[in-house]
Amino acid sequence: MPIPMEYQHASEEFERFLRLVVERTGLATRNQAYTTAQSVLLTFRRRLEISEAIRFAGVLPPVLRAIFVADWDMEEPLRAFSSRAALTEEVRSLRRDHNFSPDSAIVDVAGALRTCVDAVEFDRILATLPPGAGEFWSLAPPG
Repeated sequence: MPIPMEYQHASEEFERFLRLVVERTGLATRNQAYTTAQSVLLTFRRRLEISEAIRFAGVLPPVLRAIFVADWDMEEPLRAFSSRAALTEEVRSLRRDHNFSPDSAIVDVAGALRTCVDAVEFDRILATLPPGAGEFWSLAPPG
């Protein structure tokens, strides 16, 4: 069997994703975009049981899937979904001195991510996750 296309083009797709994050956030570099995207993914992961997180990871492109599960402390207590302001502050807490995530970071990363996944499958998986998961990845600012 040939190597699946998603793996053959994983680097190109990840670079495309980072460009989208840069465009949406207004950040200056792909390194800043990476930190923002990683922070958003980890903030979301902390709110899922392991089985839920694995299901979610399955709809992500390969490099984002790897980032989502990397360095996972499975003993970390599960957190609840909270206000967008609190979630954004958590996003900014990763590498605080080098994190330039804007107030719109979660919505910006959600928009970039949604262009890189199967939208129907993504929403189907979100519907199986705890309350708050769909809102987290919503493109509409909370209101």
